[in-house]
Amino acid sequence: MALLEDRVVLVNGGSQGVGAGIVRAALREGATVAFTGRRAEVGENLAAETGATFVRADLADPARVRGAVEEVIAAHGRVDSLVNAAGLTSRGSLLDTSPALFDAHIAINLRAPFFAMQAVVAHLIAREAPGTIVNIGSTSGHGGQPYLAPYSAAKAGLAGLTRNAAHAHRWDRVRINDLNIGWTETEGEDAVQREFHGAGDDWRERAAETLPMGKLGQVDEIADFVVFLLSDRSGVVTGSVLDWDQNVLGTTD
Repeated sequence: MALLEDRVVLVNGGSQGVGAGIVRAALREGATVAFTGRRAEVGENLAAETGATFVRADLADPARVRGAVEEVIAAHGRVDSLVNAAGLTSRGSLLDTSPALFDAHIAINLRAPFFAMQAVVAHLIAREAPGTIVNIGSTSGHGGQPYLAPYSAAKAGLAGLTRNAAHAHRWDRVRINDLNIGWTETEGEDAVQREFHGAGDDWRERAAETLPMGKLGQVDEIADFVVFLLSDRSGVVTGSVLDWDQNVLGTTD
């Protein structure tokens, strides 16, 4: 039996990268899927390819975050599961991050998941229905590189928010978990490597040589893990912040 049969799943930030992988995996596992994105053409292309519902939304606007949830409920009658996969990874250190850059990271990486969860959990409670939420965090939430100061701060906040919300709503049978992903091969990462690190066309191969498993994290593997966490097969697990990476955090050579 498909893992997400008869589920309505909303994937925020689902038009590309990890989010798009989750859209495809959730559809494969029997879910009715809606996803948000800022760029109309990209979102509409994925919707046409997969049959998922595209909701155009700039998640930096809390009103659109809540509005997207309302649109999905109007279209499909309910939301059973939520994935917060939208992420901003632009670079900034403690010394060179402007207030505008800091606010942008908080808006997308922390505030948007907060208000999306608020809307979905309120909907689930009103229905007296169980539900599942997965937040896509980052191993950088443990500290991160010096050039990821605002990103690391926001992702650390997301981990704390996940635990807080999971504890608050465990008796409502809403399970909320966080998946801290490491270095992953996506379209967005390709753009970041070229813009901020001067990477050439061979950056993936060069990066793979430095990694224990000989490759970067893969979107389809992450998506399968997220689908498992959304499904009943993950049992009673809630409030977990899971590190999905090939580097063992807290260790040294």
